[in-house]
Amino acid sequence: MLYDIRLNLHYDYEAAAGGGRHLVRVLPANLTGTQRIVAASLSFSPKPGERSDFHDFFGSNVTAIAFREAHRTLDVHMSARVSVTRPEPGLDVSPNVDQLALEIGSVRSLGPDAPHHFLTGTDYAGLDAAITAYARVSASGSAIATATELCNRIRRDFTYDGTATDVETRASDAFALKRGVCQDFSHVMIAGLRGLGIPAGYVSGFLRTIPPPGKERLEGADAMHAWVRVWCGREAGWQEFDPTNGMRASNDHITVGYGRDYGDVAPIVGVLKTTGGQAGVQAVDVIPVTRGKA
Repeated sequence: MLYDIRLNLHYDYEAAAGGGRHLVRVLPANLTGTQRIVAASLSFSPKPGERSDFHDFFGSNVTAIAFREAHRTLDVHMSARVSVTRPEPGLDVSPNVDQLALEIGSVRSLGPDAPHHFLTGTDYAGLDAAITAYARVSASGSAIATATELCNRIRRDFTYDGTATDVETRASDAFALKRGVCQDFSHVMIAGLRGLGIPAGYVSGFLRTIPPPGKERLEGADAMHAWVRVWCGREAGWQEFDPTNGMRASNDHITVGYGRDYGDVAPIVGVLKTTGGQAGVQAVDVIPVTRGKA
């Protein structure tokens, strides 16, 4: 699938910011065999006094910006054309949880894709006895079967509610509520799998949404999305699951970056020299490109 993606992040500051520094992670990733960036651009208004672009430890595109002049607003504009060709899931060759532990122990690498980074509790996805007990109900077969069952159970048992949580909500709080958004469902699944000894990480990206029959697609109605990647052994490697929708990641999932939890791949983080609060608005368009326009 070929997509044109547009994102705008807009922030209003209650009082003028005298300066600020931010790390921005919104550009889609180039992923061998899965995702190719045809073209991409990222711009800011006002224009920052400093800018540098680099890749973080997990390979995400990062743009560091700094402002020295006073400003009351900030706009982040990203546009990209992305080709996604995820391979179809093959046969389940993943081991069970006990065998998986042996395979994890045999991995000697500490590179970005090493499963060791994704086993312990993190700030947003801390190990929790109640979540582990919930996940253990799904642990009756292979690593892939366990992840699939847990993904589907979260989809059935949790209610999507954009007002129940916020960006700071932890997995344990979302689990107690049984409500939240994609970030929360992903953190619950990550915490549950790690509690079983299955390495799991966070994926930030975009998801194409399809309007109801007879309805036109609304511009800016999409938003950034989150799902889960699971290390399922030496043969199966990393597999991706979307607990918000109870499905494997498909060609409608466009990856921005990987991390241990949301904190590693937040769209924008930083500091401001200001007083008072701020308000932000996010708008995303994910538009399929018809054949012949590539």
